[in-house]
Amino acid sequence: MHTPPLDPDVADAAPDDPVLTGYDEQHLVTYWRLLDAEADGADWKEVTRIVLHIDADREPARARNAFDSHLTRAKWMADHGYRDLLRGGAPK
Repeated sequence: MHTPPLDPDVADAAPDDPVLTGYDEQHLVTYWRLLDAEADGADWKEVTRIVLHIDADREPARARNAFDSHLTRAKWMADHGYRDLLRGGAPK
């Protein structure tokens, strides 16, 4: 696995595959930032603007969907997906 980018653009929805994906590997930093923001009690709209690069005031439905799906995926990574990272990453 290569070093993930620090601030990549995101899709409108994170993957929901039961295994680690290349998208997950590219967005590890994004996932950790989302988990940190949640732990700090940050406002989802601010997090969406800063971390996901989506303006929740201009695109509320898109922003909420992206936020929810990426936070769900971040939690999945923390609970399950990290195992695939330890085994060498996403299948090629």
